[in-house]
Amino acid sequence: MANRLFIKLLLGFWLCSSLTLGLVAALPLLQQHHDRAPLPPNLHQLLLKISHKLQQNPELLTASRLRHWKHYRQYKGRKLRLYLVDENGKFVTKMRRSRSLRRFMLMAEEAQRPIRHQFKTELFFGPYRFKVNDVEYALYGQLPISHPKPWFLFFVDNKLLTLGLGIFFSGLLCSLLAWYLGKPLKQLKTSANKLAAGDFGSRVDESTVKRTDEMGQLAKAFNSMADSVESMMHQQQRLISDISHELRTPLTRLQLALAIAHKKGQQSSETERIGYESEQLEQLIAELLVLSKTSMDQTEKKQSLNLSDCLLSLLDDAEFEACEQDKQLHVQMNDEIEIALYPILFCRSVENILRNAIRYAEKHINFTVTTKEQSILIGIRDDGPGLPESELAAIFTPFYRPDSARDRNSGGWGLGLAIAKEAIAHHRGIVWAEMVSPTGLQVKIELPLQ
Repeated sequence: MANRLFIKLLLGFWLCSSLTLGLVAALPLLQQHHDRAPLPPNLHQLLLKISHKLQQNPELLTASRLRHWKHYRQYKGRKLRLYLVDENGKFVTKMRRSRSLRRFMLMAEEAQRPIRHQFKTELFFGPYRFKVNDVEYALYGQLPISHPKPWFLFFVDNKLLTLGLGIFFSGLLCSLLAWYLGKPLKQLKTSANKLAAGDFGSRVDESTVKRTDEMGQLAKAFNSMADSVESMMHQQQRLISDISHELRTPLTRLQLALAIAHKKGQQSSETERIGYESEQLEQLIAELLVLSKTSMDQTEKKQSLNLSDCLLSLLDDAEFEACEQDKQLHVQMNDEIEIALYPILFCRSVENILRNAIRYAEKHINFTVTTKEQSILIGIRDDGPGLPESELAAIFTPFYRPDSARDRNSGGWGLGLAIAKEAIAHHRGIVWAEMVSPTGLQVKIELPLQ
């Protein structure tokens, strides 16, 4: 397939450069054509008639007589000024000579023929050359004019404005090209960020996919990759769910056999250990099922709730649990926060983080809720030993336990924070951990209010 994107870039910049160069080259040519336009018949006849009159009446060539020559001071209701120059370039008429007149005379000399040119509200025309008594004269005329100059000459006379407009239009063209190329890239970036954040249903929109250039090919490849990732993740989650369900059958049989043995009085330290381990395995399977359901969005409907009411029972239980361990839970929260939540899922995620904080705290646990413009921030802080910086992100990975918590009796199975992360992601929120000074760990949750 042809490199369509390369062709579009090439054509875009080529067109921009061509328009700019064409504008720069065309305006002087247009000005030159307009400046050196030949005399129209009416002005030519006017100069011819005046020259004949002067040839027939040489006495009129004196300055005093020509200044008072009233008959030709009006032309179609407009005031006409005549300038007569002899062969030595000396003005015969004594009227004031403007800078525009001198400039026009230079232009006419370069053109070497009669021309006309407009300066703002004045129209100059000539020269018409004639002889009187073997002396050559050149006749110029000046008329006031009301209609404006052609629009393109306005830009020629204003170089900075012309440069500014050239920059503006070339920038506009380049901006359109950048928007045309940047829009699909921005959509691709947004979809990639959503995919990285756990939204495996994120795809590039159909309008980008239908493009026939490299952008469309990239969008198709991205969507194909996202389909594969989503399929693999669902297969993995389905596998965890299926294994958890399948493990429950032999586990139930084992627990039933233990119950029968206890009923028959066949108790020993070994059977007690088997019973304990089976209960632990039952809890592990239950958490695996919760993680699987959370990851596959098998949750309840979202509800608009008061945050304080939603967490009231959970915080009471946590405070009781902390007191049992001779620890204190400090709660700081606004009672008027309204937010849309999946209540069971949200409470489970907060409970998992809060229980971790209680487990590792020395004496104090702080639970705070603050509001931002469009979100709320929940902080759960303990004064325990904390974690190395390198492990702060990894603790939200399933089955991950830091070195200091490898013992299952203290560290669990490494599923609680993974469940919390999935639950918060389902709310379009984020969760992260950070160290606090002098010791301790703080887990923060940020959720959108809408």
